Amino acid sequence: MGSLFSFLVLLIFGGSIAASSVKIINQSDEALVERLGKYNGKKLTPGPNLLMPFFDKVVFKQTIRERVLDVPPQQCITRDNVSISVDAVVYWRIVDMEKAYYKVENLQAAMVNLVLTQIRAEMGKLELDQTFTARSEINEILLRELDISTDPWGVKVTRVELRDIVPSKAVQDSMELQMAAERKKRAAVLTSEGERESAVNSARGRAESAVLDAEARQKAAILDAEADQKAIVLRAQALRQEQILQAQGTAEAMQVIAKTLTSDPGMREALQFIIAQHYLEMGLKIGSSDSSKVMFMDPKSIPATLEGMRAIVGDGQASNL
Repeated sequence: MGSLFSFLVLLIFGGSIAASSVKIINQSDEALVERLGKYNGKKLTPGPNLLMPFFDKVVFKQTIRERVLDVPPQQCITRDNVSISVDAVVYWRIVDMEKAYYKVENLQAAMVNLVLTQIRAEMGKLELDQTFTARSEINEILLRELDISTDPWGVKVTRVELRDIVPSKAVQDSMELQMAAERKKRAAVLTSEGERESAVNSARGRAESAVLDAEARQKAAILDAEADQKAIVLRAQALRQEQILQAQGTAEAMQVIAKTLTSDPGMREALQFIIAQHYLEMGLKIGSSDSSKVMFMDPKSIPATLEGMRAIVGDGQASNL
């Protein structure tokens, strides 16, 4: 009975020793092993690993995947003495397990303090307005500085993002008043610019209307002058044509009279009567004209006039014979 108990004790003790000599490391994890309190460069990789019982000890086990470090809000003072609260998020991973364990005592706490210090330093270089507009530049500066500072710790900082930049309540109230005043100023400027453009457009419209009106009057005057000129030319041509036709009619009438007198000598007395009648009618027309004044006609001169006309007619007849 005693021997069986001893065997069971030895079996359990041996099994525990065998179990402790095998260490399984998960994928994306690494572990450091010290032998008798000294690190000899032994690193456990993913999968099963053998350890020497009572001599080897796993002192540090950590993932090598990228991790997220949440930086709490931190009070900062800008270059123009404005108090703001800033928080950030840092993406990082361990690239050298030995440095991450042996170069710094508490890696995550050290990184948080380093990020807070760097954020305060960068915010102190900027004015309040620049902290809102230069967020991307600040992120790049923090990434570069943190990557350099954490390199001795075997850490690679891959990304830094500022999440919230919150001024104090008094500063927020002042900023709201400033924005309200700025909006009113912009509205006033836009209103004045609109009124100015409206006045300019109205003046330009009146000027263009006056120019068009003057051009229209000029064209109308030119057209009227051309119309008057054409009318004068047409009237002169019509008068000339009328005179030509009258002269042609008179010439044709004289030819008819001359032929008539040649063929019938008895028509001479009728012609003398007609000439005397036309002479009297001409006198009446001259007397009734508005431009005429007084015309004196001696009845005794009528026979002499008729005799002169008769002589003219007779000479014309003789010449035709």
